[in-house]
Amino acid sequence: MIAAARRVRAVAVVMAIASITALPAPAGAADVGVVSHLAGLVTVTNGINTAKAQAYMNIREGDIFNVPEGVVVKVAYFQGGRQETFAGPTSFSIGAFQSIVRTGSYPLVTVLPFGVSQKISQTSDLVHIAKLSSAANVHPASARDQRLSPQQQAEVRQARQVYAKLRAETPGDDITPELYLYSVLQDHRLYGEMGGLVADMARRQPGNRDVGILADYIRLKTESK
Repeated sequence: MIAAARRVRAVAVVMAIASITALPAPAGAADVGVVSHLAGLVTVTNGINTAKAQAYMNIREGDIFNVPEGVVVKVAYFQGGRQETFAGPTSFSIGAFQSIVRTGSYPLVTVLPFGVSQKISQTSDLVHIAKLSSAANVHPASARDQRLSPQQQAEVRQARQVYAKLRAETPGDDITPELYLYSVLQDHRLYGEMGGLVADMARRQPGNRDVGILADYIRLKTESK
């Protein structure tokens, strides 16, 4: 009975994960980037709708961000890897390749390595998957690190090099580099290394709930049955 219940929970998690990846984007509203870092309360307006901005949410052309004094937000564009750091007070709108300042200060601009912003944009889905897996208490049969092909080893090696560069250029309390590498390691199911990475994130941002969810997920993946 217990084994059957676990199988049912596992199927539910798989179906939920599939629904995440299957959701279509609204017509004419393609994502152009991601909020790569957020420290404080920022609002975003799209058309007539205004909501609280969330870290690692995707951004679309025409979105208007309002950043109050003392708050910092970073947006990273998929095309070209342009990352903009805005410090409030400022207001800006999202363009196809870069933001347009409406009022206030202009951003500090850097360029992320190829593919980094796309990996960061997967963070919300990865956290949601981790939450579902932990809630269902699913112990997958293949929790050990998988054996990688030479090509996969090269991909992971390159990702570690990109991470080291990002880490050297990023403030200590910004976990964007760790989230990038986490996403790559998740693709290759390297749970052992992911555990150390999540522990590092927790040290850098002790109160981050999403990091706590990822930590529970990794414990579930690596603990003995």
